[in-house]
Formats: sequence, structure tokens, C-alpha cells
Amino acid sequence: MSYKTLITEYDSGISTITLNRPDKRNAISFELIDDLLRALDEIARSSVHILILTGAGKAFCSGMDLENLKTLTTRSPEQNQADSETMARMFRTLYEFSKITIAAVNGAAVAGGMGLATLCDFTIAVPDAKFGYPEVRIGFMPALVATFLLRQIGEKRARDLLLTGRVIAAEEALPLGSIREIVSPEQLLDRARELAMQLLQNSPASLLRTKRLLSEYARAELDTHIKVAVRENAAIRATPDFREGISAFLEKRNPNWSGK
Repeated sequence: MSYKTLITEYDSGISTITLNRPDKRNAISFELIDDLLRALDEIARSSVHILILTGAGKAFCSGMDLENLKTLTTRSPEQNQADSETMARMFRTLYEFSKITIAAVNGAAVAGGMGLATLCDFTIAVPDAKFGYPEVRIGFMPALVATFLLRQIGEKRARDLLLTGRVIAAEEALPLGSIREIVSPEQLLDRARELAMQLLQNSPASLLRTKRLLSEYARAELDTHIKVAVRENAAIRATPDFREGISAFLEKRNPNWSGK
């Protein structure tokens, strides 16, 4: 398949997806979501057992695309619901992906970008990588990613990140469990491939069955939580604070919150 926003590669039982919008810091656009879902489907049907996810340029993924953000304030409730469902499908597809996944985080991974990075089975990052969910700073909410973050780092730590909207360095993300290890930029992809080769020494059937088992353990809870998250993600887009937050962000000014 051909993709406009990413590159796929295959080599020795390992597939690599490179988010390829370096001029936009690999921001999540509607087109990138579609490309990523199609690429994941392609890889799921292939013979490879390991997927490495990384970004081109200096950022891994900077969150929602600015051009797409502009359109969110004018979309209908039905469109917002459909958008939220598609975004949830992207995150859940990656979380439950049938192959083993490794994120090689080459730079900033914020908002939905942090979601993509930390939903992989293994997350490796460079020292300068930044992580965070700053949605509350622009009148939005990290509803979808919160569903997964609670399972990963626990409620108290999740409240800290989600309610403050602060961005943290790789060295702080490491003890939280959001990332597995920190490596130098020049070693990042080599280390990801080294880990992939170590995993390939295990029984492929055992690996995939174990991952499927873990997904089954989480499924009922995720079904419930994602349904609520999709609803809330769509609903907040109709609020005055959301419209003001997006406008202020795009106009590079301080927001005037109404609290509604």
C-alpha cells in the first residue's frame, strides 16, 4: 500500500512504521489516522512478528494537527462523535495489536503522541524526549488516552499528568513506567531492532498468545471506559471553553475561560 503520512518497511521478521510529517512534527491529522489504521491492518496480515513505531525528524508525534484543530470547533455533534470513535479505534488497535510493538521515541511525544508512544508493548526514548497530556491547557480533555494511562501508571500518577497538563522529561517518565529505557539518539533504532531480535528468539506462537491473553484480561474494562471516553471527547468540543482554548492557542494568546 501507499501512504501519504507514513512509511512502512519490512526486514527479517520486523516491520517499521515511521510517522512521516517532519515539517508538522508528525502531528496527528485525519489523514494520518487513516494511514496508520491501514498500515496496522497491512502489518497484522503479514508474516512479521514485531512492529517498531517511530517518527521522522526531531519529534515523535506532537499531538493533534493544528489545521485539524481549527475545524473541530465547527463540526456537528455527529461528526464529533464519529471523530472520537475513529480516534479511539486507532488507540485501541495499537494497544491490542496482534504483533509485539516497540515505540522508538525520537523526540517530543505529547497528547495523542504520548498515547501512541506508550500504548506500545515496549517504549524506548532518547534523553531529550518530552511526554505529557497538555489538553487541559487548551480547554480539551485527554479522555481517550486516560482510559489506558490509568492502567499503565495508576490513578494518582495519572491525575497528576492529566490535571496539571505538565510536560515531563524522559528521565521522569522512566520511573513512572511510561518508558522502558533511555538511549542516545544515534542508538535508538539500533536498540529497538536489538530488542526486536531478542524477542524473535522466543516462540512466536507463545508471544502472540500471551499478548492476546493480556488483551482479553483488559477487554471488558476497556469496553466500558472507552464508551464513556468517546462520549466525553465528543461532548467537550461543543463547550465555550473548548472554542476559546483552541482560538487562544492558534492565536498565541492567553485564553479567557468562562468555565463552561
